[in-house]
Parts: sequence; structure tokens; C-alpha cells
Amino acid sequence: MVLPSAGYDVLTAANGREGLILANDLRPDLIIADHRMPELSGLEMLAALRTQGLDIPFILMTAEGSEALAVEALRLGVRDYLIKPFDPDDLLQTLERVLREHWTRQITQNLPARLLDTNVQLEQRLRELDTLFQTSKRITSLLDLEPVLDQIVKSAVLLTGADQGNLMLVDPATGGLYLYASTDAITPRQPVSDRLAQQVVETRKALIFAGDDLLKIKTHHLARDVVYLPLLLQDEVLGVLGVTSYQTSGKIEQHRVQLLGVLADFAAIALDNARLYTATQHERDTLDTILRDAEDIILAVDADNRLIFCNPAASAAFGLGTDTACGQPIGDVVEHPELLDLFDQAGKHKSSRSGEITLDGGSRTLNAHLTVIERVGKVAVMQDITHLKELDRIKSEFVTTVSHDLRSPLTAILAYVELITRSGPLNEQQQEYVRQIHVSVRSITGLISDLLELGKIEAGFDQSRELTRLEPIIQQAIDGQRPQLQKKAIDLRVSVAEHLPPLLGNPLRIRQMVNNLLENAIKYTPEHGKVRVSLEADAEFLVLRVFDTGIGIPKQDQPYIFDKFYRTEQAISDFAGTGLGLSIVKGIVDQHSGRIWVESQVGKGSVFTVMLPSYNHASERSAAR
Repeated sequence: MVLPSAGYDVLTAANGREGLILANDLRPDLIIADHRMPELSGLEMLAALRTQGLDIPFILMTAEGSEALAVEALRLGVRDYLIKPFDPDDLLQTLERVLREHWTRQITQNLPARLLDTNVQLEQRLRELDTLFQTSKRITSLLDLEPVLDQIVKSAVLLTGADQGNLMLVDPATGGLYLYASTDAITPRQPVSDRLAQQVVETRKALIFAGDDLLKIKTHHLARDVVYLPLLLQDEVLGVLGVTSYQTSGKIEQHRVQLLGVLADFAAIALDNARLYTATQHERDTLDTILRDAEDIILAVDADNRLIFCNPAASAAFGLGTDTACGQPIGDVVEHPELLDLFDQAGKHKSSRSGEITLDGGSRTLNAHLTVIERVGKVAVMQDITHLKELDRIKSEFVTTVSHDLRSPLTAILAYVELITRSGPLNEQQQEYVRQIHVSVRSITGLISDLLELGKIEAGFDQSRELTRLEPIIQQAIDGQRPQLQKKAIDLRVSVAEHLPPLLGNPLRIRQMVNNLLENAIKYTPEHGKVRVSLEADAEFLVLRVFDTGIGIPKQDQPYIFDKFYRTEQAISDFAGTGLGLSIVKGIVDQHSGRIWVESQVGKGSVFTVMLPSYNHASERSAAR
């Protein structure tokens, strides 16, 4: 009644002999027996159990308590005894104490054996982990694929306890399998016909055969255990890793199959690394060949201005030794001041720079473009434009000569036209002819004047410099354009910042630049449009902006608007001009070490921005040089 209510399963026997039979058959966790039982007494039953080698905890109940009985009970192995009468709580406490002591004794007795077994298992796991670690190290340290895959196959055999290991790869051309690595003395790189391995490739799933049923496989040997795993990389099967056990079945346990899966992943990673390395090496060799064989001069430095690349053309141009120069600061291996200044300016402003570099005492000219590449450094690419400079010089001389030669005949034509009007009355048609002659001659004369002006700028004439303030020059240009502004009812507004520094320049050329920009803005702005002129200081520069609400410039035309004679289709069809005004502006800006660019949208207008170094900045740069 007491024990079932406490959660114990209880079996009862009518007498000692029946209890002995139950104990032999059922091997209970604990026996509680009375000392005075029919057939066999409690102590006789315990003695019989001990004779049969059954060490079952035994509690003896007795109505008499004597020292002799206690001694005999302890000698036979009674764990405890209860003297009648006793409380249910005494029974439960005694039972729990006896069971606890018994289980503690059992654990203590079996602990060394369990520890030894656990230690063996831990050593096995450590060996397995060390094998995986060494294999992963070879994958990350070796770029040669063959020793890595050979090691993976050997590790597969070692970890699984198999007798043979093979690694087969998929031939991209045929889709079939060929043997790449094996623990047997089999010639590698040979096509293999393995139905099971091919099935793994097609299904992308592992095949595991284990047990006493013998399996006939490709080698025609009888195998007891076979495991094939796919080498998967992003759902692409690169090959198959397989191990085979011939002698004993059951050697390839489940956790070893999992280890084999890790090795298959290692093999797939090694194959992918090899493929990526080969592709990268090929691309690098191709790029290296292109850069080295290019006729352009190419120099590259890192973030610390140390030379990291120079092609043979650069070595020849600047007298560099590629073996000794690379890795050195560019200032230590290059003595050309213009090139060093180009790198220095790009580093200060962290932006791309362009310029011309002269070599061989000025007999050669290079067009240099330096690009700042984030987290890499700077790259300078230079082309030899000596022949282009010579062609430009010849062309400029030709244009100047022709322009000078054309002026006299044109002046004579105008004089004769005047004489015609004075020689007598002309009818209406003749007067129109004379007017057209006047317009054409003035147009040609204007073109010639622009060509001569541009020739002077490109030739480097008017190099005299003086301190010049832009504010009065802007006002003079506006005053000169008043008639056109009033004729087209254009809203002109001017914004000039206070306390602006002067610039060191040629006043006549600066006025010509401002006048051309303002004239263009008015010309291409329709009636009742808007023109805005602003001047401000930005660090070491004076910034002039001329804004209009004119026809705008198409995006595809914007890179060419500063070229000579270049005009957009709408400008050619609707407006008179020579296409030299912006070329003259660009020449003047370049002559003053400035920059000019345009931002424009068709139908909305344009903004021309000019940046000219202020006098303080210009003087500092001169002192630095």
C-alpha cells in the first residue's frame, strides 16, 4: 500500500521460495523481505541470492532485534533492516537511502571503465578533428590542386577506417567522370564507368550501402560498405568522393559519414579555389601583358606615393629601373618636376588632374591624365602628342598667315562697295546686294579677328600680368551689352560678394573672357528671359558664374563646346556665330591656370562656371615652386 502510492512498481511473493524465483527471473532494483517467511526465511533467501551471484539491495524486516541477528544480516549483505512496528515514512526513507547508496556504489565501481571508454572516444574525436584541421590548412596554404585532393582522399580513408578511397571529377566537356585521386595504385586522369557515382552526380544525393549483403561495384571486388558523396558547390556537382570497405561491415558509422561530408565540402572548396585562382591568374597575366606592351606611358603609386607599377614605356621615358624603382617613393626615383607636381596636386585635392609634360628639353610633349583610385592610390597615363602639337602649330601659323593675307582684300572690297554707293543712285535690288556684301564681309572679318585672337592666346602672347579686380571688369562687360539686353528685354541681375581678393592676370584678356560669356548668354536667351552673373570667393579661387534661361546645350554636345568651330545643330540653324567664342574663353582660362565647365539642360538654360586662382593663392604657388 505504501510503495505504489510513492511511485514504485511492486511485485509480491507468498513465501521465500517464490520470492527467490521472482528475484532470479525479474532482477528487481530492491528486495524487501521478512525474516520469518514460510519455505525460506529472509536470511536464507538472501544467502541463496548471494550464492547465485545476484547483488540486489536487500532490506530485512524483523520483529526482534538482537545483536546476533544484526551481525548475521550484515555478513550476508543486508543493506538495512526495519524493526516492527515502523512508520510508512521510515520505510520510504530507508528504501531511498538504500537505493541511493547502491547506485552510488555501482557508479563508483563502473567509473574507471566508463572513463577509459570515454577517453578512447575523446582521443578518436581529437584525431578526427586534427585530420580535418590539417586538411583545411592544406586547402588554405596550397594553390596546387593535386596534393590537396590527394590529402583529402587519404584523410577520408583514415577517418572512416575504410580500405580504399577515390575522388572522381566531372569532365565539363563530356559530363562523364574521370579519376583524379585514389589510395590505390590506379592511373589517375582516366575516365571511369561507375554507375553508382554517376547516379550521385545526377541526383546530387549521397549513396550509402552498408551491411552483410555484398555489393558488386566497378572494381569487381566484393564490398561490404560503400559511401559516395557529391562535391557540391552552389548546386553544381563538381565530382564524387567515395570510400569502400572490403573486410568488415559496419566500420563506416554515421558520425564518420558526417566527417566524410566535411571532406567532400573541403574538396569542393579546393576545386573552386583552384578554378578562381586560375581565372584570376589568367586575367592578371592578360592585364599585365596589355599594360606592359602598351605604347602609352603608365605609372601607378599607392596611397603613400610609393611606385607600384611602371611599364617599359614609362621606364624609358623617365629613366626608371623597374626592378629597383618599384616600392620606392616616387620622389626618390623620378626627377621630373612637372610629373611630380601632377601627383602632388592630385594628392592635395584628391581628384583627377590633367596636364602636359615636356621631355628631352621640350622636343617631346606628353598629355598626362592622373586618376585617383580610392583605397589603391593614383595612376597616371600619358600619351605622346608631339606630332599633334606640331600639327597644331603648323595649323595655327597657316590660319594666322591666311587671316593676315585676307584682311587687305576684304578692306578693299568694303572700300569699293562704298565707292559704288557714291557713284550714283542704286535701285532697290542693287542696294540689297550691297547690304549683303557688307554683312558677309563683316562676318568674315569677325571670323578672322577671332582666329587672330585665338592664335595670339595659343602662341602665349599677352603674358603680362598685373593685379586685376573682376568687379569693375564685370560691370564694363555689362555696360557694353546694355543695348542687346534692352532690345530683348532680358532680366539681368548681378551678385558680387564683398571684400574679394584680386587676381594676377591680363585685364584685356579677362575682360574678353567675361564679355564672351555674357554675350553668349544674351544671344541664346529668348526675349524676356533671365541672365544672372555672380562672383564669389571659394578658398583660394575666385568663382565666376554666368547663368541664362536660354536654349540649353544637349548632353552629347557638352564635351565639345570648347573646341574650335564647334556649334550645336540648333545654334547653327537659328543663331549667327563662328564657334570660336568659347574656344577663346577656354584659352584665356587655361592661360590663367584656371578651370571652366558647363552645366546645362535643353530648353532650360546653362550655367558656365569659371574658377581662377586668387592673387594670394597664385603667389603662394609661385613661392612653392
